[in-house]
Amino acid sequence: MSCPFGFVMVGRLEESARKATKWLVEKTPIRSLRDWGIAFSLWPVHFTTSCCGAEFAAASAPRYDAERFGFLPFNSPRQTNLMVVEGTLTKKMGEAAKIVYDQMPWPKFVIAMGACAIDGGLFYNSYNIVRPKDILPVEYYIPGCPPRPEAVAQAIIMLQEKVRKGEWRKA
Repeated sequence: MSCPFGFVMVGRLEESARKATKWLVEKTPIRSLRDWGIAFSLWPVHFTTSCCGAEFAAASAPRYDAERFGFLPFNSPRQTNLMVVEGTLTKKMGEAAKIVYDQMPWPKFVIAMGACAIDGGLFYNSYNIVRPKDILPVEYYIPGCPPRPEAVAQAIIMLQEKVRKGEWRKA
């Protein structure tokens, strides 16, 4: 007698249930629905360390209304899945950023915002600067000093497209 699923689950019940769940979730209709849900529920914890925080706030304000993209700023890392590093990271704040990133539930994404977050900006040769790419897996960089709110919206849209295509699971 053959199994309709293509495989037989024997052994421990917990392991079999985990395998069955993974098999079911990875089927195309459920996977695409899950990816759509994740793409439109990017809730960022904003890690404001410098002036880029004002532009992030402007992107979340009524004029640009990032909520229409499913981008709802939260405060607690335990309810978020996107970290936006806004500006310069010192060594001390880099440690805090890593702790916040570790507290976020899976799947989690990182966007680095501003020239300081990308490569140190004005402080490129300082002994105390850490680049986010050295401590976190950054998906997208938003260039500028400070970057415009439109650039924040574009990064959100690009991340949503990546998630909808399923490219986030390959990382």
